[in-house]
Amino acid sequence: MQAQAIPKDVSEQRRQYYEAISHHNLTPLWEVLGALVPRTPTSPAAPALWRYAEIREQVLEAGRLISAAEAERRVLILENPALRGQSSITQSLYAGLQLILPGEVAPAHRHTQSALRMVLDGEGAYTAVDGERTTMRRGDFIITPSWTWHDHGNLGDEPVIWLDGLDIPTVRFLDAGFAEHGERASQAAVRPEGDALARYGNNMLPVDYHQASWEPTKVFVYPYAKTRESLLGIARGAADAHFGHKLRFVNPATGASPMPTIGAFAQRLEAGFVTRPYRSTDGTVYVCLEGEGVVEIGEAQYDFTENDVFVVPSWKTMRLRARQDTTLFSYSDRPIQQALGLWREDRI
Repeated sequence: MQAQAIPKDVSEQRRQYYEAISHHNLTPLWEVLGALVPRTPTSPAAPALWRYAEIREQVLEAGRLISAAEAERRVLILENPALRGQSSITQSLYAGLQLILPGEVAPAHRHTQSALRMVLDGEGAYTAVDGERTTMRRGDFIITPSWTWHDHGNLGDEPVIWLDGLDIPTVRFLDAGFAEHGERASQAAVRPEGDALARYGNNMLPVDYHQASWEPTKVFVYPYAKTRESLLGIARGAADAHFGHKLRFVNPATGASPMPTIGAFAQRLEAGFVTRPYRSTDGTVYVCLEGEGVVEIGEAQYDFTENDVFVVPSWKTMRLRARQDTTLFSYSDRPIQQALGLWREDRI
């Protein structure tokens, strides 16, 4: 339907009216209602891909320019090209590549923002969470839940790089950001490595353990060896037309997401497999752990290979094609949307 022309005198009266109410910090809803309540999600974020082979040297260059102690966290932020200056890869999520060199320690701190680590490159580093260390191995999914003490160190002889994913934009939107620095750079070990997995990660729990549904998991490392084993196990069966073989990470004590604000997933596609088009309201960050392929995001198309990172904005149609047997890790804000009854998907 063609919009009806507004008489010139009426248009001028409205302009004067809008100018008058603006002095009282008022604005007319009818002028912005379509943007505030859209028919479908219209994310300002854009599809994008970061080729690890092209930016790895720039990450290493940061290690020659600033120390881990100076920077506190030596990270290059992956900024969505449509959200530059906002330290965001989607409207609700942050992503960055963190570097720690041999002998360095990224000092202990804690904050209300929840964080995940996906190890991409190098060996010999560790993450400590509330007094327990875990060795960081490629493909390991490691989390530092909200307000837990954490530090990182590199006891090896080569640089280690991992992908950071945080809910910084979400916490910023809620004005709920707090941080605290530790008294020492490295936490004192109060539990042996593997203690959390032994207590909470083998379909068993301490006899006196009770956890609220909103609390993050006590398991803070999900080893890639186990993730890969699970994916290969289900790959013996039929593949889903939209996902191939896909699993979500959970808090083993509750079955809920490991963190209340960030969901994480692992996905395997056999060589030659092409997914059906799919879209959902949770903007999602992907990293390729094995293999290579092509991703179509709306009208954009990208080739990807190991360690490449790409982002699919909310309600953008995605389609994947695997050139080799391919494993993808991804994270999104799905738990928040599901808790609020907002999450939607469309399997095309």
